[in-house]
Amino acid sequence: MIKSMTAFSQVSHTNESLTVDVTVRSFNSKSLDIACYFPESCQAFEEDIKKIIAKIHDRGRIEIRLSIKDEAKDLEQFEIDVPRALSYYQALKKIKEDLNLSSDITLDHILTARNVIVPSTKETDKGSLWKAISQCIETASTNLDFMRRQEGKNLHVDLAARMDEIEKNIKEIEIDARGVPLIYKQRLMERIAFLTSDSEVLDPVRISQEAAILADKSDVSEEITRIYSHIKQCREILESEEPGGRKLNFLIQEFNREFNTIGSKAGNASLSHKVVDLKSKLEKIREQVQNIE
Repeated sequence: MIKSMTAFSQVSHTNESLTVDVTVRSFNSKSLDIACYFPESCQAFEEDIKKIIAKIHDRGRIEIRLSIKDEAKDLEQFEIDVPRALSYYQALKKIKEDLNLSSDITLDHILTARNVIVPSTKETDKGSLWKAISQCIETASTNLDFMRRQEGKNLHVDLAARMDEIEKNIKEIEIDARGVPLIYKQRLMERIAFLTSDSEVLDPVRISQEAAILADKSDVSEEITRIYSHIKQCREILESEEPGGRKLNFLIQEFNREFNTIGSKAGNASLSHKVVDLKSKLEKIREQVQNIE
């Protein structure tokens, strides 16, 4: 079962007062490239999160965006900066003494100082936070894999149909190619007839040898045999449970090499046109293969 590298997954999970929202997107890539966009409180979990993703996915750029919301009632607290308050009190006391003031120094006077009492956020328990995050990431990763498999099914159908078209065209080329050696031999005979029109006739044995050499150079049976082998391998990869994107990409290169060789040996316009049509179909397959894991 082939899988696409492009997909999307979004999951929200609540564990007690913690709510974790995760969005995962995957794109085409030559290797597995995981990019994480987390709040500072989650940075410590980055490597563990990547391991969860890597257990299922083998290729693609996977971007993970994570947000945390903690609705605990005692989450917001306040801290007292005692040294600052004491220093401010000492300053007020000195002013009172220097100016010989009779009024008392009260709490209200101290609270006028900035940052004596400041809000603080209660640190979320790391164990509870990781439990919520890991469950959310695992679900998102599984959902992403499901979407990639679903898209992979569509790619499988499309590629199988295109491979059938290539096989059909190759069979037509195989029939046309049988007449190529005769075409080269006829051209050779016409050329020799022209060059020897005013001289003695060349040795027929020699002409046959040259024709045989040309026929061998114009023979595409080996290329066609390899193409049939590539078609068989391609179908096996499409049916395999293992990731096949890299293998298919290599096969596309092999197909293209054989098509180029056949095109260079083509002895007539009809055969050349069929090779061009094959290369056009192959390019469409190559574009689809770029999406496969």
